[in-house]
Amino acid sequence: MTIPQISVFLENKAGQLADITRILSENQVNMRAINIAETADYGVLRLIVDDAQRASAILLEQGFILTMTPVVGVAVPDTPGGLSKVLGVISEAGIDVEYMYSVFGQKDGQACMIFRVADAESLTNVLDQNGIGTIVGEDLGLH
Repeated sequence: MTIPQISVFLENKAGQLADITRILSENQVNMRAINIAETADYGVLRLIVDDAQRASAILLEQGFILTMTPVVGVAVPDTPGGLSKVLGVISEAGIDVEYMYSVFGQKDGQACMIFRVADAESLTNVLDQNGIGTIVGEDLGLH
């Protein structure tokens, strides 16, 4: 099962990130995870929020350029080597991780990570076959 991620394209100028978080806050949209990557000319803000459809509509109305991407939430043991084990399973299956980042908080004592891969269904199947749990939207309080 996948989780909807919003990717917002930002100009590299002061205040862009503050504007987005203010807009979401004013509209009672709760962020569950946030990641930003940049190049010399622009940034990509990746968000997991409690209501991706509504947040996307609000940001589009404000003139932001964005895309929605399916990502996989993975329960990672919050112990030394927990992430290494998960990545080893993914690597052995020949799945390339395009990027990953963490989610705010934990679920049942496990860290939650977001993974972007080319084939989310394959990743989910490999994780299930190896006893590694995935996180569904409800686990993160998503609508």
